[in-house]
Amino acid sequence: MKLFEIIATLEELAPLAYAEDFDNVGLLVGNQNTEINGILVCHDALEAVIDEAISKKCNLVVCFHPILFSGLKKITGKNYVERAVIKAIKNDIAIYAIHTALDNHQLGVNKIFSNALGLENTKILIPKENFIKKLVTYTIPENAIALRNALFEAGAGKIGNYEDCSFNSQGTGTYLGNENSNPEIGERFEFVESTEIKIEVTFEKHLESKILAALFKNHVYEEVAYEIYGLTNKHQNIGLGMIGELKEAQSEIDFLQHVKEKMQCGGIRHSAFTYKKIKKVAVLGGSGSFAIKAALQAGADAFITADLKYHQFYEAEGKLLLADIGHFESERYTKNYIVDYLKEKITNFAVVLSEENTNPVQYF
Repeated sequence: MKLFEIIATLEELAPLAYAEDFDNVGLLVGNQNTEINGILVCHDALEAVIDEAISKKCNLVVCFHPILFSGLKKITGKNYVERAVIKAIKNDIAIYAIHTALDNHQLGVNKIFSNALGLENTKILIPKENFIKKLVTYTIPENAIALRNALFEAGAGKIGNYEDCSFNSQGTGTYLGNENSNPEIGERFEFVESTEIKIEVTFEKHLESKILAALFKNHVYEEVAYEIYGLTNKHQNIGLGMIGELKEAQSEIDFLQHVKEKMQCGGIRHSAFTYKKIKKVAVLGGSGSFAIKAALQAGADAFITADLKYHQFYEAEGKLLLADIGHFESERYTKNYIVDYLKEKITNFAVVLSEENTNPVQYF
């Protein structure tokens, strides 16, 4: 199986367009035309993981965190990043990173986190903004259904739990062709007034080229009239963090014990107790201090994340329990999820879960 085929499968799991702008996701090392013999899935593609891939005859490493985050001006092996990259290149091992593309997915990192804690009725904590666009086009009634269905097939018209969503209205279109025109209705140099259907659909911005290809292929007009707008609407099914509810409210001590057991934490740093029951819980895998305000606004009783600094614990303001469970711990089950997905999609060679513990933080 070629690497580009596996990349297409990975992008079904976590579209790269979902990733944050600061991130470095996708194929980091390797050639898309390489024949892949086996996949090793890990949290961090360190040198030890590349050694593991070699020993297990895997020539693709799928990692959660990108080993290459910022640009390299020299590759001399002076640090852990360069050593991993050099070993991968020497041994023809490709590296592909998912990171925030999966963080922002509705069923990704934070859904995995929520499921581990047993949260119910979950929804995105910070929905992604400036990600939705709107297409408006016009056609004759006889073409409207076929054109609309083609746009739906290309990915337009999905809103929350609904698909094939559109708004259609009838009006009168006018045009006057020149000597080079070939009108669908009327003749050259004839002023035409025709009944038209206005079709409006929304779509995720990374689908624009696909949507336009469907529009031009399935429209009957020689010149297709259309408009595309950027919307400020939030995308309710894409974004960072998640909020949900415990089946039953717990005391703060019982809740922290529950978190520690489920996420296998070496320790939990937390803010002062509020002495309220914990029922509504917000989570954000990885570094999530920026989401404290969002957790408060959402009415969370507790917010579980990682990498909180000293002064950020004050931001709880006595209104919620802040808990830092560790960066690795908050994303602990992500690689297992990726393995399960790939095993379901790819059955003709090995998909292996890395046995290397790449957590850089140890507990005494």
